[in-house]
Amino acid sequence: MKSTSNAEYEYPNTYRDFVRMFPDDAACKAYLEQLRWPEGFTCPACKSVSIPWRLTRDRLVCPICRYQTSITAGTIFDKTRTPLITWFEAAWHVTTAKNGMSAKTLERTLGTSYRVAWTMLQRFRVAMVNSERKQLSGIVEVDETLIGGVQQGGKRGRGAIKSVVAIAVEMKQPKGFGRIRMRCIPDASGSSLQSFVCDSVAPGSIIHTDGWPAYNKLTKLGYSHEATVMSSSDDPAHVSMPGVHRIASLLKRWILGTHQGSVAQGHLQSYLEEFTFRFNRRTSRSRGLIFLRLLEQAAVTKPVTDNDVTYGYNW
Repeated sequence: MKSTSNAEYEYPNTYRDFVRMFPDDAACKAYLEQLRWPEGFTCPACKSVSIPWRLTRDRLVCPICRYQTSITAGTIFDKTRTPLITWFEAAWHVTTAKNGMSAKTLERTLGTSYRVAWTMLQRFRVAMVNSERKQLSGIVEVDETLIGGVQQGGKRGRGAIKSVVAIAVEMKQPKGFGRIRMRCIPDASGSSLQSFVCDSVAPGSIIHTDGWPAYNKLTKLGYSHEATVMSSSDDPAHVSMPGVHRIASLLKRWILGTHQGSVAQGHLQSYLEEFTFRFNRRTSRSRGLIFLRLLEQAAVTKPVTDNDVTYGYNW
């Protein structure tokens, strides 16, 4: 088992470590409590730091204002009837599996129902998004791709009836990729793409796109815009813009291989966030550290109900 850079938390590096660290629900609750309140119990009501009174059914009572709460209250584990050890094991398998897990595979691995496995995955995908994550910067490639099955007789390219996914990739010099951002957008219009760029990329960055007119106003929005018109370029698209094409290829391969190509449009953004979470941590020195990062995020993510994710989370 290893410690984080802050030296407060240990995390399992192998499944044997995981079993040793989390033999039961009590161990999971103690670990989650440490993640939520590293400086000691902090009352959600009066914000005071104190030693809580511990009552039955895992209730914690603030000795100052008498407010009652629990370790899981206010997190994605709030009011769950699934044992916390099952949640932890799901987080372990999702983060340590090379290509992630589908709900069906997680169902077989955990021995739960399909609905329970699917709901846990959806909640974890919400937790994978850090609300305070920094925007991309430097040289950033931006383009769109289409996700979805082939529709007979349908249009090709940007006019096809498929899900449009905008992709932004940090380009490292002299080579290599940095972080990515992806968003399912309603269309490839200027308003949709410019909104995505403004939300994902820091002003002053260099934006490299193709010759699609929707990107023409990026200069007015505070970016340095470099456009490569593919029809007049001697290089093919995957050479002129290697970043977005590589990410699009990996994304489609991941959806096809891990999820058998079956992703409903209403849930597509959740899958994009999982892919982004995994890709941006691809250089992590330990799978166990990614497991810790997911639990840290889960401990500060507000509760997500079944109704929130059944028809697609409102991102």
